[in-house]
Parts: sequence; structure tokens; C-alpha cells
Amino acid sequence: MNPIFSKEFWLKAWEKDKETDTYTVHRGFSTPEYWNKVASSYDSTKGETKSRRLSKTLDLFKRMKFLSKGMQVLDIGCGTGTLAMELARHGAKVTALDFSTEMLEQFRQSITPDIRENITLLCEDWHTIDIIEKGWKKKFDLVIAFMSPGVASPEAFYKMMDTSKNGCAVRSWAAKRNHPIMASLWEKIMGTVLEDAPQSILLKINLLFSLGLFPELTFDPVEWDQNVTVEEELESELAFFRKVGGKTDAELESIIRPYLESISENGRIIRAHKGLTATAVWSVNSSLSG
Repeated sequence: MNPIFSKEFWLKAWEKDKETDTYTVHRGFSTPEYWNKVASSYDSTKGETKSRRLSKTLDLFKRMKFLSKGMQVLDIGCGTGTLAMELARHGAKVTALDFSTEMLEQFRQSITPDIRENITLLCEDWHTIDIIEKGWKKKFDLVIAFMSPGVASPEAFYKMMDTSKNGCAVRSWAAKRNHPIMASLWEKIMGTVLEDAPQSILLKINLLFSLGLFPELTFDPVEWDQNVTVEEELESELAFFRKVGGKTDAELESIIRPYLESISENGRIIRAHKGLTATAVWSVNSSLSG
């Protein structure tokens, strides 16, 4: 049998991904400190595009019969709760998990009285959770991890599937992101050109294929800008690069602050984001493997 059809092939490929810039970037995003710093500006961009993407996601869940009143949902890396709250409005009972206290605080402040009883917030790290101890083995009808660093390893991904008795859904970057500020700072701090071509969603998809699980796939180009102060951007970049840069905070600030000030206008910076996301939704019960 061609090795690309075996799960071992894709697990080894996933392990090899740790040698890339992309994995190093993931490490920078994998701390609660980073997400605490960006929480206040995370939802600053709202509008028609975001609303359309949310509607498209809900339509996909409905079509696959993964959205019904009273269903149990686990949202891993729920962030500020945009999707979790919409699921709760459709009658789902949502357990929303994140390791960032500030993200959860933004979420908490957005919960309206009509859905409060449908949402449980938990501040925990998915990597350290014991699903047997919590009684989460095959507990949830739908388990979601959208743009979440929580399922970036095979172990965490398998654990995610182990909590579902019906469906799972993941979303992540599927192509190189255009992130000019990070790319410029990476070159100054790391001494190399950033080669960030996210592959973890593609590894997940191919691993699912090898397990006889065939997800529904959608791809969406995304682009948005955030207007932040120099100090806000400095704090978030420090939180990111202290995890990957191998330098002290003083050394990092001596590089980051002058650059941010050089691109700022009236003490503010436009943080531009552009890329392609992939969403995979599948039934954990549809395996065709032997």
C-alpha cells in the first residue's frame, strides 16, 4: 500500500513540521500571555464579511445535522465567543474553553441574558485536560476548534475526537499569511526571512483521510485590519517574540519599539491580516477503515 494512505505517514509528517518556521510561529501564539495582550482588540473588526462567514458555518453545521436544540457542544479555544454564542442562540448547550483569562472576560461581557444558561466558560489549557477525569469521553455532540492553538499536535487532535460522539470541526490557516509587521520584526529579531506556510490543517485533513474519515471542506479568503496603539502592538509583539526569539525583554523592546514607531501615525498602527482559512467538518462515526 502506498504509504500516503497510512496514518503513520501523516503522523511523521506532522512531527517533521516542528522543524519549520510555521511551528515556531505557532509556539509564539501558544501562550495565554499573548492572547491576553490581544484580547481587547481581537473583536475590533466587525462587519458584513464576518457575519457572512458565521452564517456559512452555521449553514454547514445544519446541513450535516450538527446543529439542534439541546445538543452538547465543546468549543476548544473559544476566544471571545463569537461562534459559541451563536450556537447557544440556536439552543445548543456550549462548554467554552480557553486558556486566556482576558479572552474569556471579553466573552463573558458579551453574553446576553437570553443565552447565559446555555454557556459554561472554563479557563483551562486543552493540552493538560484529562477528559476521563472530567467525564468528557464521547460526551459532546459537536466539538469545535476554530483558529485554536489547542489542537496543534496529534495527541491534542486525537483527544479532541475522543470527546465527540457525533461531529468535529476545525478551522485554521491553509496558506501563507500576509502579516507585514510580524514578517519585518521576524527578520530583525530572528535574522532570517519568515517562511510561514501553515500546514497543520492539511496534515489534519490527510490524517483524517488515512483513518477513513472524510470531512466536508470549505476554503475562505480572509482580510481585515485592526487599528491599535503602538503600546498595544508592542505588548503583543513582546508576548509573541519572548517565546521564540531567545532574547530578553529589554533586547526585544530595543528592536520592536523603534520599528513600530517608524510605521505609526499619531501613535497608532494599522495591523493588517490577510490569508486563506480551511474549515473541515466530519462525523467521527463515518470511518470506512478496517
